[in-house]
Parts: sequence; structure tokens; C-alpha cells
Amino acid sequence: MVDAAHFVHRAYLGFLWCFIITFICSPSGGKRFNVLGAVNAVTNEIITITNETYIDSESLCQLLLKLANLGLNKPIVIVLDNAIYKKCKLVQNYAISVGIQLCYLPCYSPQLNLIEIFWQFIRNESLGSKYYANLADFKAAISNCIATANTDKQKKLNSLLTL
Repeated sequence: MVDAAHFVHRAYLGFLWCFIITFICSPSGGKRFNVLGAVNAVTNEIITITNETYIDSESLCQLLLKLANLGLNKPIVIVLDNAIYKKCKLVQNYAISVGIQLCYLPCYSPQLNLIEIFWQFIRNESLGSKYYANLADFKAAISNCIATANTDKQKKLNSLLTL
């Protein structure tokens, strides 16, 4: 299952309750960290491509190449939503050339895409109620959470990512 998450460098507050007005530091929200990811529906392994500009058809082709180069001796079927850049001829032809089959979800059905649940998990684990003064720390927190999701947080992740 493949989809992108666009993490905006801003405050992600959890709960705040106080008797006195409190000002909380927050970045401007002008910078983004984009992550295009694929989750293996069986093992919950995550493969990603990241950038700070845009996720487009070329980014998806990079991810398809990364998946094709994993050396799996099984057919690879990728489940996608219906975003325009995922249905273009470039992506469809590239998927055929690397031996990956594309399968599109029905419109307006994010609940069927496991990676949507994964992105919410990453937001809660790495961004909720935390302040990152600069973009480098922000990106590092997200990247570290993604990298350790299958080791440090495997039990919690496995309970969320169920077919």
C-alpha cells in the first residue's frame, strides 16, 4: 500500500489546559517534509522516499524502483489511491517495466489503505505535543520514528496495521 504524507514544520499540540495564558513556541509552518511510503501488508515493513519539494510521478517511479530492487522472489502488487500522479502513463508504464502490478482503491476510501493508519501513528509518536526548533530536528524525529517503527514500536504497530 502506497501513499504520501506531507509533514508541515509547525506545532502539533496534544492537550493543553492551564489557569494562566501560556504562549507556546511554534515554527512558522512554511517548510514541509514529504514522505512517500509503501507498507508491506504482511510484514509491516516500510520503504520510503523523502523530499522537501513535491511528491509527484517521478517520486513514485523512484519508490517503484526501490521496491523492485528489494530482490523479492514474489510478484509485487502495489495498492494505491486515485491521485492523478499515481494514475499517469509514466507511472503505469514504469510499473510494467520493473514488473510491479498497480491496483487502485475505490474513490474516497482512505480507511482501506493501511499506510494512512501508519502516517497517523507517525504523527502521534513523533510530533504530538513536541516542539522542534528547526527543520533538521523535525525531519530527524520523523525519519527516526519511521526507521524504528518495526523494531521499537513493533507490538503497537502490528495492532494498528491489520488487514
